[in-house]
Amino acid sequence: MKTNKLLFSLFFLLFGIVAFAQNARITGVLLDEENKPIDGASVTAGDKTVMTLENGFFVIDVPSGQVFSFSVKHPGYKQLVQKFELSPNETMEFNPVMSAKFEQLRDVVINKANRDQIEGVTNLKPELARKLPSANGGIEAVVKLLQGVTSNNELSTAYSVRGGNYDENLVYVNEIEIYRPFLIRSGQQEGLSFTNTDMVQDVNFSSGGFQAKYGDKLSSVLDITYRVPTKFAASAEASFLGGALSADLVSKDKRWSGIIGARYRDNSLLVNSQETSTNYRPRFYDIQTSINFKPSPKWTFSFLGNISENRYNYAPLTRQTNFGTIDEPIALQIFYDGQEKDKYQTYFGTIKTTYEVSENFTLKFIGSAYHAIEREYFDIFAAYFLGEVDANIGSDTFGDVTFNRGIGTQLNHGRNDLDALIVNAELKGSHKLPKETTIEWGFKYSREDIRDRLVEWEVIDSAGFSLNPPIVNLPNNDQPYNPYTGPLVPYQNVRALNYTTIDRLSGFAQFSRKINVGRADAWFNLGVRAHNWTVKNEYGADGKSQTVFSPRAQFSIKPKWGDRDLMFRISGGMYYQPPMYRELRDSSGTVNPDVKAQRSIHYVFGGDYSFKMWNRPFRFTAEAYYKSMSDINTYTLENVRIRYRANNDAKAFATGLDMRLNGEFVPGTESWFSFSYMKTEENLNDRGYIARPTDQRLKFGVLFQDYMPTIPNVKVYINLVYNTGLPGGSPSYADPYIYQSRLRDYRRADVGFSYVFTETNDKRPEGHWLKKFQDLSLGFEIFNMFNNQNAITNTWVRDVYTKNQYGIPNYMTTRVFNVKLSARLN
Repeated sequence: MKTNKLLFSLFFLLFGIVAFAQNARITGVLLDEENKPIDGASVTAGDKTVMTLENGFFVIDVPSGQVFSFSVKHPGYKQLVQKFELSPNETMEFNPVMSAKFEQLRDVVINKANRDQIEGVTNLKPELARKLPSANGGIEAVVKLLQGVTSNNELSTAYSVRGGNYDENLVYVNEIEIYRPFLIRSGQQEGLSFTNTDMVQDVNFSSGGFQAKYGDKLSSVLDITYRVPTKFAASAEASFLGGALSADLVSKDKRWSGIIGARYRDNSLLVNSQETSTNYRPRFYDIQTSINFKPSPKWTFSFLGNISENRYNYAPLTRQTNFGTIDEPIALQIFYDGQEKDKYQTYFGTIKTTYEVSENFTLKFIGSAYHAIEREYFDIFAAYFLGEVDANIGSDTFGDVTFNRGIGTQLNHGRNDLDALIVNAELKGSHKLPKETTIEWGFKYSREDIRDRLVEWEVIDSAGFSLNPPIVNLPNNDQPYNPYTGPLVPYQNVRALNYTTIDRLSGFAQFSRKINVGRADAWFNLGVRAHNWTVKNEYGADGKSQTVFSPRAQFSIKPKWGDRDLMFRISGGMYYQPPMYRELRDSSGTVNPDVKAQRSIHYVFGGDYSFKMWNRPFRFTAEAYYKSMSDINTYTLENVRIRYRANNDAKAFATGLDMRLNGEFVPGTESWFSFSYMKTEENLNDRGYIARPTDQRLKFGVLFQDYMPTIPNVKVYINLVYNTGLPGGSPSYADPYIYQSRLRDYRRADVGFSYVFTETNDKRPEGHWLKKFQDLSLGFEIFNMFNNQNAITNTWVRDVYTKNQYGIPNYMTTRVFNVKLSARLN
């Protein structure tokens, strides 16, 4: 609870700072026509000039008691000029909107839209996450529909990018790295994502070849910015899956602003649709706040805090799964006793301050603390019957089990506790130089303190015979033909106690410039990262100090080929991923402190083509890539649980093609179609290349928005995903070179209908009660509309007489209906 108290102390400390305006001033947020903040614009009043921040915020002292000229300039937009006259000590809020019909500067102007194209970043509208029908919801649900991104678990926020696993993705909120839970083993345990969609202003995603300013991971970057409120607003949402509340607050002098949000999640509607009948009582909730303080035009302070708790109480009762063929149907019947009680608590707090040394030099300091307390306790007894099903349609016992060919029991026990404290301190600088040149740099110190107790065992009995571990060659073990006289041991048994600390020093520097190549405009970015870390283990050997360097580069060019709007990009570099705690721990729970950083060399070539079709804007994006990987830390993947071998004994590669077509298929709405082909394989100890656990060859994704022409108040949102099957479903202890089967293809369609009561607010008279709402809608959602059976793993059942093992698929959620009410006040 020390971290909890620290968060609240910081919260009240910020509110304890008092500042009073002495002169007339204008404050506000500079926005574009899409209501997104504009960074780096010059705001001039009288003889004073300030620059807008990343969030578009500005404060400028102005002359009082006289008429003065107020102007806003940005190379990508048309200049704004207006006259004002303010009284002494008056503070006025003014939120100008700059027109996208910008003035040209040297043929091509870098604005927000083509900045994303130059860097190879996909920008997502946060309102899509609030509208999209999805079992889990959140920003991650939209990301999963992008090219190069795959997921076969609708209950989890985890995703795989271009052959990487869930631990290879960077997530930032307001430039602060966000961490995933350590002990989570299934999607239905996750509950809530960290990101609160009601607080989001901007979302950017890169699936590879990203710049050096981002951290040390192998696959992707999700960069999220929370908004800075300019006026009071509130929102509320309620559905069968939970609810959320948020409020935007702004002080009278505009120096203080903040957002507070609270969420509650109940996944029982989804989990109870699965084949296993349960007593399921989940409680997932969090409270999050973002506070901003602007004491002067040069200084900005912000605080981001989050407290969350996930309680997962799970008591399975029965299950029946039918599989096999039409001629030989088989059923697995399981009767359970026992329960699982898990609890995940996180406390997260950050302080960020930005100081504008000059118009062209900005310094930032970021300090953060993350504290996770996780517990998994379970004792679950399962008695299973593997039987033949009566397939005779005319029989009175049609569909029933008529003969049991295998009978057994299984007991799983776990007592896992983890306490993780991660602190970070970071200093960053940005210099804007002539000739559209920017230099950015940063230094960061991190300390991770992990205390972990792992106790898990499994006992299996088949037809009265206790099964011995599959990875131990025991003598005289020929059951049931001859009795086994050796000691009885669990089928699986893991016990470990680890107190581990990791100290990290990292830094980066990068250089960006615009140049001309003939008649074409071009941009390049060169950067390098360095990362040093040392692992210390209280109950084992300490690791040696290790250091890696990661050079990265990007080059974009915009040729002048008539009226065609084309942009080509090439990017790449050497990407390292120094191990986090989970990558240091092998399947037996032992920590190897000398695990090396995994290395991936990226080669990415792509481009964008912007055009008009049906007199509406569209963009086609395509990227081809190849990743050569070495010192790979191989792993097994079961649901969302990753267990590493912690020995860097493999090399691998990933190659593929990603494409997306997005635009206004329906006027005024954004939709897209995405396609990906990807192949990734690994070579373990020079035994030859085999498919990696994330080798999902084909992916199709569709996000489509529409409305009914005769009833424009009714909106339709469609979310379609098709992924080919992943390798897997084999036992976690199995040799991957023997088990190379694949799970079935993942197919899912979610659809949502929403009646927007405020659609015609512009036609309603002033004073109408609906005029108070920016949005008021009632929605009806159908998850897994076609009721497809998607498998996430296999349950392996053993028949002691035939010595056969049967892989019975564990299916995800079936068709589920949901009702949602949303309201937003302005």
